[in-house]
Amino acid sequence: MSNLSGKIALITGGSRGIGAGIAKRLAQEGADVVITYVNNSDAAKAVVEDIINSGRVGKAIRADSADAIKLAVKQIIKQFGQIDILINNAGHMDVSGTPLPHVPLDVVNQTIMVNIRGSYLFAQEVASHISDNGRIINIGSCLGERMPVAGLTLYAMSKSAMVGLTKGLARDLAYKKVTVDQISPGPVDTDLNPADGPNADFFRELTALKQYGTTNDITSIVNFLVSREAAFITGANIAVDGGMNL
Repeated sequence: MSNLSGKIALITGGSRGIGAGIAKRLAQEGADVVITYVNNSDAAKAVVEDIINSGRVGKAIRADSADAIKLAVKQIIKQFGQIDILINNAGHMDVSGTPLPHVPLDVVNQTIMVNIRGSYLFAQEVASHISDNGRIINIGSCLGERMPVAGLTLYAMSKSAMVGLTKGLARDLAYKKVTVDQISPGPVDTDLNPADGPNADFFRELTALKQYGTTNDITSIVNFLVSREAAFITGANIAVDGGMNL
């Protein structure tokens, strides 16, 4: 569908899971791809190798603070001269099961820093450089709209905030014909949430289709949203969740 030859894509949290899948897919479509990561440099290097093996330029940058975000964007502009696509994919989820009254402040701060502050700062920094008719896609979660279990208030709050970020950015960047949309996945088979994991049957039953999604289910929607065919779609929140939010 999309031919991304000559495009520069930045994917945050691109070293594993959905982010890695998006990075590889956009490279296959012709884009040069930069991914950011925080801790797993080996996984990031492996994704870059896959990008290079697709015949594209790949780069991994560690971005774990506000200053690092500014530096990452500066490095990309210096090397590539432009940014056409931003995928805000980096996310954090506390799965300790700590009861609400006892969730430590550092866990609250970490979740907000990654899921809200980091996404906002990347968008803010990229806004000055993104090309006309560019694309920003925020990766949210179906849990931002439906909460089927206790213990995920913090995560749900952070992902609900992504909806406001998406709509605000869509308005702010419309003058450049930049579209900004959100994808809200349901249960997707990744190393962090495998389809054969201990909680998989529970989440599978919450979906109308009674199944897990795949990384390809997400990357296919990303590929559409970055294409010319999606030029009139902005501010949308697209559920890719097997009917979990019905």
